[in-house]
Amino acid sequence: MIYMSVTIGTPLQASAFKVLLLGSGELGKEVVISLQRLGVEVHAADRYDHAPAMQVAHYSYTLNMADAEELKQLIEQVKPNLIIPEIEAIATQVLVDIEEQKIATVIPSAKAVNLTMNREGIRRLAAEELGLPTSAYRFADSIESFRAACDDIGYPNFVKPVMSSSGKGQSRVKSFDEVDAAWEYAQTGGRVNQGKVIVESQIDFDFEITLLTVRAKNAETGEIETQYCDPIGHRQDAGDYVESWQPQAMTAAALGESKRIAHKVTAALGGCGIFGVELFVKGDKVWFSEVSPRPHDTGLVTLASQFQSEFELHARAILGLPVNTTRHSVAASAVIYAGVDDHNLSFSGLNLALSNPDTDLRLFGKPEGFKRRRMGVATARAETTDQARELALHTATQVSVQQN
Repeated sequence: MIYMSVTIGTPLQASAFKVLLLGSGELGKEVVISLQRLGVEVHAADRYDHAPAMQVAHYSYTLNMADAEELKQLIEQVKPNLIIPEIEAIATQVLVDIEEQKIATVIPSAKAVNLTMNREGIRRLAAEELGLPTSAYRFADSIESFRAACDDIGYPNFVKPVMSSSGKGQSRVKSFDEVDAAWEYAQTGGRVNQGKVIVESQIDFDFEITLLTVRAKNAETGEIETQYCDPIGHRQDAGDYVESWQPQAMTAAALGESKRIAHKVTAALGGCGIFGVELFVKGDKVWFSEVSPRPHDTGLVTLASQFQSEFELHARAILGLPVNTTRHSVAASAVIYAGVDDHNLSFSGLNLALSNPDTDLRLFGKPEGFKRRRMGVATARAETTDQARELALHTATQVSVQQN
C-alpha cells in the first residue's frame, strides 16, 4: 500500500508553505483560519484596508487586483506556493501566465478561474461543450442587442452582468418597458464593467440548491476523487443569499442527477478544492445554473452542520489532505445585514442571540457597512430544517447594528 506524503513547513520561517488569497471577504476569512490551523503561512490581498481575511492573515496587502502589473508584482514579492482567487475583479491572464511558468499553483486551476469568473465562459462550457441542461440564454453587448435578446428569450427573464456576484447588477425583467433600466443597472452593478450581459429564461422550479462538491486526492493513491456534501437549500433576495439550510429534501433521482451534473462540470474545470454548484430542481428534473470554484456563501451553514465545514474541506483539499463531507446535524443559517450606510459600527444583543446553546454567530469585521451588506451570519441546529430556519432567523434578528 502506497501513502502519499504531504509536508507543511513553519509559518514565518524559511520552510513556510505560503498561500496568497486574492480577495479577503468573510468566506476568505474562514479559509484563512482553516489554513492556519494546518500550519500554513497566509497572505491576504484586497482592494481596501482591513478586509475580514486580512484581520487573521499573517500578512495583508491593499491593491487593485484587476491591474495586471500590480498583481504580478505582488505575486513576485510573496512567492506563494498556492494562489486562491476569491473575487471577480482580478487580472486573470496574470494567473494563467503564473501557472504556465510553474511559479505557483492556482486554485483550483487558472482555467477554472478564467471560466467561472465570467458567466459567458462557464455557461458555454456547461451547455454547449458538456451538454448539461440549463435555462435558455442569450448574450448581449449593446442596448440594441440586449433588447433583441430579451424579446427572443421572452418575459419574465433574468439579466445578469457576465462578471458579478452576490446579486450585484442582476434584475428580473417582467416586460419590455423594464428592459432599458435593467441594461443600465447591469452596467453599473457588476464587479467589472465589461459591457456584456446574459439574459436567461425563467425556469419553473420547485427549489434551488447548492451542491458543495469536493475534488480531493486519495491519501493512498494520490488520485483525485469527487465527494459531495448533503444538498443545501437556500433563499435569495435579488440574487443575494438570505438564508440557507442543510439538508434540502429531494428525490433520489434528482440527487443523483445533481451529482452527475456537478461531477461533469467540476471534472471539466479540474484541480482540487471545493466547488459550489448551483442547481434548479423540479421533481426529478435538474438544471445547471452556476458554479463557484471556492467556498459558497450558502455553505456558511456547514459551520453548524458538518464535521468539516466547507472552509476546512477547501483547505484540506488544496493541500492534498483527506476530507470528510459527513453531516452531523440538521442546520440553517441567516444573514445579518448592516441596515445602514456607515462605518465603525457596533453590534449588540449578542447575549440574547446566543442564549440558545444550538446557535452561533460569525461577525465578519467589515470596516464599512451598507444597508444590504452582509455583516455577519447566524447559524442554528435543530431536529428539522424548518425548526433550524426559524431559530437561525430569530437569532439573526436579536443582533442589533448601531452607528457610533
